[in-house]
Parts: sequence; C-alpha cells; structure tokens
Amino acid sequence: MYSDVSLFIDGAWGPAAAGRTLTVLNPATGEPLGTLAHADRGDLDRALAAAERGFHTWRKVSAFERSKVMRKAAAILRERADSIARLMTMEQGKPLAEAKGELGVASDVIEWFAEEARRAYGRVVPARAEGVYQLVLKEPVGPVAAFTPWNFPINQAVRKMSAALAAGCSIILKGPEETPASCAELVRAYADAGVPAGVINLVYGTPAEISEYLIPHPVIRKISFTGSTAVGKQLSALAGLHMKRVTMELGGHAPAIVFDDADIDQASKILAANKFRNAGQVCVSPTRFLVQEKVYEQFVDKFTTIAKGLKVGDGLAADTQMGPLANERRITAMEGFIADATQKGAEVKTGGKRIGNKGNFFEPTVLTNLNRDMRVMNEEPFGPLALMVPFREFDEVVAEANRLPFGLASYAWTRSAKTATAVAAAVEAGMMSINHHGLALPEVPFGGIKDSGYGSEGGLEAMEAYFNTKFVTQASL
Repeated sequence: MYSDVSLFIDGAWGPAAAGRTLTVLNPATGEPLGTLAHADRGDLDRALAAAERGFHTWRKVSAFERSKVMRKAAAILRERADSIARLMTMEQGKPLAEAKGELGVASDVIEWFAEEARRAYGRVVPARAEGVYQLVLKEPVGPVAAFTPWNFPINQAVRKMSAALAAGCSIILKGPEETPASCAELVRAYADAGVPAGVINLVYGTPAEISEYLIPHPVIRKISFTGSTAVGKQLSALAGLHMKRVTMELGGHAPAIVFDDADIDQASKILAANKFRNAGQVCVSPTRFLVQEKVYEQFVDKFTTIAKGLKVGDGLAADTQMGPLANERRITAMEGFIADATQKGAEVKTGGKRIGNKGNFFEPTVLTNLNRDMRVMNEEPFGPLALMVPFREFDEVVAEANRLPFGLASYAWTRSAKTATAVAAAVEAGMMSINHHGLALPEVPFGGIKDSGYGSEGGLEAMEAYFNTKFVTQASL
C-alpha cells in the first residue's frame, strides 16, 4: 500500500538528483513505511525554472478553462479517497474516518476555488472626463512558494494550491517530510486532471534550507506558510527583506468559553470531539476551557467522562477514536507540559501518560487547578491536553481569553444572544465559533491575528493574496 515518494518537478515524478532520501515512519508502530526523495539545491533550481515557465503558460489559460481542470482534479481526488486516506492514516496516525473526512473537505476546497477562478472580477471606476476609461484589473502575482505541515497533509496544501491555481499562479510546494505520500497524491490528482507541466512542483527536504533558498529567489513572488509562530516570524522577516507578499497561518491557544446558561451536555460533547480530533494536533483546537463557576464542576465531569471513554489505537482499526501522536517529539512535549504543570500544583483529572512502549500513543488528558505560571497555559500544547479554568464574570474571562499573544480560533457557548454578541466583539481572534464548530469551511475566511499570523486561506479573502491589482486609465484620441 505504501510506496516510496518522489519529487514532482516540471510534470515528472523522480528521485532527487543527488539520490538523497529520508525515511518515513508509521507513528502507530514506529516502523519504517518507505522513503521519500530529499531535494538539494539543484532540484530546487529545476523546480524554480519549471515554475517560471509554468506560470507563463498557466496565466494565459482562461479562468473558465482553469476552473474545468480544477473540477476534474476534485473528481479524481474523490475517486481515490479511500486509498489515499489509508496512506494518510499510515503515515500521520489519525483515524481512518478522519482521514476520509479530510479528503472530502479537500475536494470541496478545490471545487470552491474552481468556481472562484471564474469570478475574479475587476471593476470600472467612473471617470471625471468624457472619453476616459478607468479599469481595475486582477492579475496573478506570479510563482508561489508554499510550505505545509504534517498534521493535515492534504488540507493544508490544498488551500494553497487551489487558491494559487485559481488565480493563474504556478506553485512550488514544500510538502511535509513526515507525511509525504498523501500530499503527493493530491499533486498527482491535479497532474492527472491536466494541469500543465511546471505549474505544480513538489519538493521535500530540510525545511530551513528550502525556505532560505526559495523565499529570496527572484522567481518567487508570493509566500504561504502554515506552521509555528517562531518559524513564521523568521520566514516573514526573510520575505519582507525581498518585498514578497506573505500569508501566514501560525500557532494558536484557543479559548473555549462556556457560560453558565450554556447547554452543558452539547458543549462538552462537541468541544471534547474537537479537542481530541487528530489527537489535539490541530491549530484551531480548543485548549483553554474557561468555564463559569456555576457549571464548572458539571462541565469538567462530563468532559472528563468523554475523555476517559475514548478508544485510543491504530488509526486503521475500525473502533479507534483517537490515533497516535504524529511523532516522538510530541510525546516528549506532552510529558514536559504535564510534568511542569503538576509540579506547580495542577491536578490530572484523567490521562497524563504515554500508552505502551510501541508507537506514539498518549492518553487523552484533562488538567485542572491551573495557574498562569505553568508553561501549558502560555505555550501551544498541540496535543491531547485540555485545560480547565473556572471564571466568575464576563470581563474576567475576556481578559484571560485575550491574555496571550495568539489570536487564531476561539469558541463560546451561551443561550443568550446578548452574551454571544458581546463575546464575539470582545475576544481578539481571527475566528470565533459560537454554540457549534463552524470553522474551516471552504467558503469562509480562515486565519488569525496577532502572533497567529495574517491573511486568510479561505473564502474570498484567500484569493486576494494571489492577485496583483493593476489600474489602467485610457483616454480616447
């Protein structure tokens, strides 16, 4: 089922020129799955030359025809969803049902951007003089360098690729080295749909080496990165030195505010499902559960019961509800966060330990009796850790929600329309979902503020980052 993964440059799959490879591990077993090609500078130069040629070809293809090719890619991805989902589960660990869900969303994303390709309208600005036309045109910005992480191997890449292609740009995608095969299958779907050679290029390798070479290169005109805040800041600075347009989707530490008039059964159920989805390795995962004192014990009890009942196991097993963490580093991080918190007085309501000694399995964990001196209350855990914090008043919870420099996702639960309106206005975040989980749909904005980045990878806003706006004024002779 799992084969070695190649580079895709100028319309052809192949090894790295120097023959370098990396090993891909199964996070459920720790055993090797296969290898992937490791690009060196010569491979990047080939990809850059291909992307430049591909851009000049693709930008001349009409928006109507680009849309047709993209819709075909979505159909191909749907046809292959079952087999690709198995690859994703093998290399990333998430349950097979979640992997299939990711494939479904990815197809929706491609279709949505395919339709937006045909709606990249300019406008006519009324002139002040007779015989003068004032036109505002949207033109593709140029070749794009995109960097995607391992937690959603397809859905992080598909947004960048689809927006770029819809706008008429070419792209070099630096795929995730730990989860390369499923990302490669996304590229294959696009290639098999008829995207011309050079328009999409896929490379893997040492992330710092690739970013430091591609971002300053004069061929690249746009950068899109999903990853940690620390790395995002470095790449933004590098891009700024070269006046490159940038979209950054960075870390978070999402507050989930539960008011005392909320539906506690529904809130605990939906928030727990989203906390432990993909073993908590989600940038918009609810992390700080800020619960009003009157319902605090009730919410914590219900949430903890759900966490205790989750079946943790190999993502390919039919009864698995939470798979392993994606790599050994995440186990070390969870253990460090929990040790620091418990040393400073935190209580482990459930979980807190690694499961077994084979694979990267970790217990769904709920912590209480927390304070702001604990690392986990200030750093993104990016794992199955739920932090329970009581609050009394509205202003108090808003202050806690806004305390950190992050501002990606946020959540609130209340039956009061007044409270819902007030909390949506007061919390500093790029996204807020109230009384349900409604983020990351293709048609809505997706992005953060403050240290969580800038720009959007969803909705109309995502397309704007891939266009230059040109003003043309013409007078009749």
